Amino acid sequence: MRKLLTILLAAFLIASVAAPPVAAGAAGASGATGASAAQAEATCEYPVELTDATGEDVTLDEPPERVVALQASDAQTVFEIGAEESLVGMPINDFTSHHDAGNRTNVAVEGQQNVDVETVVDLEPDVVLAANVTAPEDVEQLREAGVTVYHFETAEDLTDVRENVQRTGELTGACEGAQERIDWMDERLGALETALEGVERPLAYWSMGGGYTAGNGTFQNAILETAGVENLAAEAGIAGWQEISNEVVIEENPEWIVYGSADPEMEPALSEGAMETTAYEEGNLVAVDSNAVSQPAPHVVTAIETIVEAVHPEAYEEAQAILEEGNGTEGASENATDANGTVANATNGSVGEEPNETADSNETANESTGVGENTTNETGENATDETDADDETENATDGNGTEANATGENATNDTDGAENATDPEESAESDDGDSIPVGIVAAVVAAIAVIAAAVVGFRRL
Repeated sequence: MRKLLTILLAAFLIASVAAPPVAAGAAGASGATGASAAQAEATCEYPVELTDATGEDVTLDEPPERVVALQASDAQTVFEIGAEESLVGMPINDFTSHHDAGNRTNVAVEGQQNVDVETVVDLEPDVVLAANVTAPEDVEQLREAGVTVYHFETAEDLTDVRENVQRTGELTGACEGAQERIDWMDERLGALETALEGVERPLAYWSMGGGYTAGNGTFQNAILETAGVENLAAEAGIAGWQEISNEVVIEENPEWIVYGSADPEMEPALSEGAMETTAYEEGNLVAVDSNAVSQPAPHVVTAIETIVEAVHPEAYEEAQAILEEGNGTEGASENATDANGTVANATNGSVGEEPNETADSNETANESTGVGENTTNETGENATDETDADDETENATDGNGTEANATGENATNDTDGAENATDPEESAESDDGDSIPVGIVAAVVAAIAVIAAAVVGFRRL
């Protein structure tokens, strides 16, 4: 009889101790799996070997301690993913004025957009980031001097912009920050996509000035389409960055004109053809930060939101509501700069103030949607062709002379309260914590059954 009681007591103890951990493990399995998978994707692993636009294999044995960004979009991306601590050199000009250059070295030739090769070499960087518009000869000179350079592909759409961000993360050891920034982009663009479903898409003309525009195969075309408008240049069969005649603009008669501007209050420099359209007559003009629409980097989202707010205000408000309902905090970067160059929480809420610190009207555009190697547009500035990875420079000019190929150095200054919003998942977990775990209930039931069996057995004995 004593032997029987001993066995029953042991069974009771096993049931009481084992059940809760099993239940707890089951409860946390799904969430833990998702989190670990996302973290694995965002973890940098070294050594890393990547092939750039020129076919060069770039190998890094460890995270770089000294990074140089040759172009404004390179610098923007580095700051946006939180890798600026290792940034020792960057172009310091109107196109990067929204970032704190600190004591970093200016690698642009004074008064120009060309790269100061000697200065870059003297900085002894572990890796140099070169946007695709970087002159091939500059890249070659740096490599001949023993410098590791990664030359990026031309960004033709938003997928390419995302890839630029991810690749920059791999090259700087900031993979987690890169993934967070991509998540921020996807969250905001996803809200816009939902809000824009079923809306009419009016025809819009993207005016770069000097008679130039952006057609198929450009990320500006993707910006316009994502913002819920049809691109006149694409409809007219234009590919890349090319001139468009006044006759074509007048014939297509767009309902909206979108242009890059250093100051939204300034009158745009439009062609005669643009001024004879319905868009101009009705005042349907959208000023977008020149940097936001011209650098293939995270702030393309700002340009898209600006256009949607003007053309589809109801959809814009709906998108903001979607972000607020979803708290808009997951994957958001904590380091986006607002329109005035200050650090802002870019998680949720409405678009911030219009960026207002870009190049003046006589500046040469940097990282531009250029139109032909070493050609000169009607504004007298140098324009370059970004459609060929080997022939691009950063000297195209948009209609107002501001940097044109770099999606704005000015991320939206989103609602500060979003950072403190409650995550639905966290709330659920909190509620669950006040209830009795399933495992404990199972253990109690098992214990009662064991005791009952023991009593019956005892009586029989």
